[in-house]
Amino acid sequence: MLLTSKSLKCLDCGASFTFSIVEQAYFQSKGDTSVPGCCPSCRQTRKERQAPDNSGSDAPTHRSKMFSTTCARCGKRTEVPFEPRNHKAVYCSGCYDAIRAGR
Repeated sequence: MLLTSKSLKCLDCGASFTFSIVEQAYFQSKGDTSVPGCCPSCRQTRKERQAPDNSGSDAPTHRSKMFSTTCARCGKRTEVPFEPRNHKAVYCSGCYDAIRAGR
């Protein structure tokens, strides 16, 4: 299969980036044939956010950063473990549970 550089748009920041032939070959050598959705900068930021905290603390390191937002249903301030995007509704846990229960 002949590889060619591809110009892609980052799903996180919207920047254009090139998925080079070298990167494609590396991904394929690891068995990954998918196309990255995020630019190298956003991928690095995500890796750093998910990296274990080596501070010596006994606290769990798997907890992700929390983001403050407003519930789209009740208007209360809430925190979620993902960065909200403007085009997606985000709910507090109470409203989310009520929606899932069909109320």
